[in-house]
Amino acid sequence: VLEGLFALVKRLFGVTVTAVSGKAPVWHEDVQYFQIAEETGEPIAYFYLDPYSRPAEKRGGAWMDDCIGRAKVTEAGTTTIRLPVAYLICNQTPPVDGKPSLMNFEEVETLFHEFGHGLQHMLTKVDYPGAAGINNVDWDAVELPSQFMENWCYERTTLMGMAKHYETGEQLPEHYYQKLLAARNYRSGSAMLRQLHFSFTDLELHHCYQPRGEETPADVRNRIAKTTTILPPLPEDNFLCAFGHIFAGGYAAGYYSYKWAEVLSADAFAAFEEAGLANEKAIAATGKRYQDTVLALGGSLPPMEVFKAFRGREPSTEPLLKHNGLVAASP
Repeated sequence: VLEGLFALVKRLFGVTVTAVSGKAPVWHEDVQYFQIAEETGEPIAYFYLDPYSRPAEKRGGAWMDDCIGRAKVTEAGTTTIRLPVAYLICNQTPPVDGKPSLMNFEEVETLFHEFGHGLQHMLTKVDYPGAAGINNVDWDAVELPSQFMENWCYERTTLMGMAKHYETGEQLPEHYYQKLLAARNYRSGSAMLRQLHFSFTDLELHHCYQPRGEETPADVRNRIAKTTTILPPLPEDNFLCAFGHIFAGGYAAGYYSYKWAEVLSADAFAAFEEAGLANEKAIAATGKRYQDTVLALGGSLPPMEVFKAFRGREPSTEPLLKHNGLVAASP
């Protein structure tokens, strides 16, 4: 899977990922250290990958974090660029009884997702730490690079380059690939409505709700449910009491960012579809444009300006609807 991921990164951005064990200290024997280099071989970033679960030492889930940020450093009158270093942490099942760690599709998506965050940190061209990489990126666009990378897990060339039997090398059969594509959009309309329901409720409660008005928070939610749910909430439904994201998790008036990030990432991926996924020259050119804008500019510009610099226009919801199977794709 790592070979497939690194091949994709080279295909899109022309950079090479190489293991450089021993170049930096690690905190566990499973941790690997990698270098990202330009086509000339010049290093531009590094990252640690800690892939396996260790319940006694690591919390669950997966995440990316910055270790060192890109910055201009002046010492003894000489100015150099400090290269960025990232942490990529996953919780895959470790190798057992001589068998390699075999990843399910969700784990592959997670790895690509976190690597997307890492690419924004590592391929930045901003030399000021406060705006380099993932720093100072508005909430609306934080998940764009990560969700963008998830799309490539479903792209035929990328997936078939990874989805092979670990002993025989047999490629994933075509009918399983088609089932995977179909499963991606299973009940996508219901999932879309669910997220819209949560987002509208969040915005209404934090922007318009009057605590001493005629409506209770539950009334607000039930009113919104009339246009965003198939069945009305049950009278006993006290979901708002457990909606920790918007009341205790930092997403107050910001829950919409989940769905908005999908809009941005689907539209970004659509740029590659429009270029032609089989046209490697066009893919490389589009990847360079994506790298020079979305990945390179970090928090130095508002997300809308960055996106327009890449796409040449404001975001469209059409690609997301197509990717979710909610409107017909163009012939």
